[in-house]
Amino acid sequence: MSSAAVVVVGATGFLGSALLADLVATGVEPRGTFRSPGGEAAVARLGGQPVPADLLDPASLRRALDGTSLAYHLGGLNSLCPRDPGRLFEVNLRGSANLIQAAAAVGVRRVVYTSSAATIGEPAGQVATEGSAHRGWFLSTYERSKYLAERRVLELGQELGVEVVCLNPSSVQGPGRTGGTARFLIRYAQGRLRWMVRTRVSMLAVGDCVAAHRLAAERGRPGRRYLLNSFTMPIEELLELAGRISGVHHRLRFLPPRLAVAGAVAVGRLAAITGRRPPVCGEMVRTLLHGHAYDGAEAARELGLTYTSAEDLLRQTFAWYRSQKLL
Repeated sequence: MSSAAVVVVGATGFLGSALLADLVATGVEPRGTFRSPGGEAAVARLGGQPVPADLLDPASLRRALDGTSLAYHLGGLNSLCPRDPGRLFEVNLRGSANLIQAAAAVGVRRVVYTSSAATIGEPAGQVATEGSAHRGWFLSTYERSKYLAERRVLELGQELGVEVVCLNPSSVQGPGRTGGTARFLIRYAQGRLRWMVRTRVSMLAVGDCVAAHRLAAERGRPGRRYLLNSFTMPIEELLELAGRISGVHHRLRFLPPRLAVAGAVAVGRLAAITGRRPPVCGEMVRTLLHGHAYDGAEAARELGLTYTSAEDLLRQTFAWYRSQKLL
């Protein structure tokens, strides 16, 4: 596929930059969109062709996509307890709709859209598949924004004749990631994680997520969504494995759910008074207590995706932490 045929939207983010680097390594010279200062240089360093674009500026999207036949959409916001909840809907919902409309306007044939496993909305205790019924309510504003965005993107793709393939990754971890679940792993290995709630965690190796995007471009069926998940395990097992690999072991206090919720509320109120962003909040605790278990078998069967084991993922991740002097 020629360099002009592929564009990575959101190429400066954790996942977008990993996909861009992977495409370049295989001989493709994709366009990569950037928005913030320094983004142009970041895309160029990875070997991509930098193009400015903003999800809230349809004209810039049309310019970025013009002349391409395949777009990977990895742009968006991922935040729990945001100071401005409306911003999540502006970027994740309206911005994603803008991109599909821009793709249709300039003749892009296919869009691989990065959604989230959170949009499945499975009830607590259930192992989610693509066909799981939604519980009917949302754990967070982020989850709701991605759920609505996914529905809108798939609707627009069908209406406007754009082949939209939707990917729903669980928590993407690995080299380059320091947020989300990575914060628990880093703090544990630093000996700074003192409390936790009992839950199930689902993780996806960043390399697996990148591979899934390329496979979806080639083999994904339009209008379908594919859950991506390398493994699921109780948080106790994850931290035990992390301890064996990092060589750090210390005891944690597992808080009862009511105490965890009350603590998050208290921290949130204090943060509101001081004007600081809280390290923990109600949405975060609700999401943790709910837990997630995902079945990524459909992507393995239909796309041909192979998943990385939990041990291999954590070994790669901790090796990168050490190289960045995080431990």
